[in-house]
Amino acid sequence: MEKKSIYVIYDRNVEAFALKLAEGRPALAITADEAHKTMDTVLDICRWLLARGANRDAIVWAVGGGVTTDLVGFAASIYKRGVRYANYPTTLLSQVDAGVGGKTGVNLDSYKNMIGVTKFPVYTRILPEVLATLPARELRSGAAEMLKTFIIDNKGGNYEKAVKVLSEPVIDFHALAPLIEAAAAVKRKIVEQDPYEENLRRCLNLGHTYAHAIEWYQHTHPTADPMTHGEAVAVGMVQAALLSERLGLCKAGLAERIRADLTACGLPTELPCPEAELEAALWKDKKAEKGIIHFVLIKKIGKVIIKDLDDLHQPAA
Repeated sequence: MEKKSIYVIYDRNVEAFALKLAEGRPALAITADEAHKTMDTVLDICRWLLARGANRDAIVWAVGGGVTTDLVGFAASIYKRGVRYANYPTTLLSQVDAGVGGKTGVNLDSYKNMIGVTKFPVYTRILPEVLATLPARELRSGAAEMLKTFIIDNKGGNYEKAVKVLSEPVIDFHALAPLIEAAAAVKRKIVEQDPYEENLRRCLNLGHTYAHAIEWYQHTHPTADPMTHGEAVAVGMVQAALLSERLGLCKAGLAERIRADLTACGLPTELPCPEAELEAALWKDKKAEKGIIHFVLIKKIGKVIIKDLDDLHQPAA
């Protein structure tokens, strides 16, 4: 591909890596956080592409974490009715989840990912070596999405392997690399079977119903140290396990096991507020339709089910 047809858009936090990767190609730095995950940023990207003469044969590289790949993928999907894009995920979270699967989008007011489309990247290039530069908290945040993936599919005992690697005070990136590949492979397999989330792909939302509600709550009740997305997913998985126990779908003690594993990996497990304060956001989530929530529940490590619930507090039948 001709160098002039590639345009690089990157999270300014990874500027040194991105500019080295760009090798002189046109490059745009963006602020890739939840506050800037908006249509305004998408339009800024489109204006930048237009100003630099990007045509329909352009390919846009997204270099950064999940917010970056979401923003750039969405901008690419609407610029000139769609141009190609490729993901270069630089966080653990995006390498095992956000950078794989084709979901793009932005937030609407305080509600997570309410505007977006499914548009698949032409490729995703995973570079484990870049993870060594991440702050510890950001790395742990990505660990939550990895563990989520292995709760869904635990082939080869990858959940237990991941807990062992991720609970070490200093993470062994050599040992982590095959787990990243395995987690990405699980997501790719699911996405290939259900690319537009009509059924099976919904299982990838494990932990996300509560996570998105937590993120809404933090947006409307600002704090000095809000949870990251991955941390909110960790809390959401514990809530999913508690609900699974309450509904009699799994053996008692599963929630405590998951809570202990997440704690060992340096992740939070408690809601940041009374559950009742999340109720409104839970029912405005994308997974809520016609008075029910397509909730991902856990039968055991390695097996989840999607259950339509109209009451998140119902006891077991």
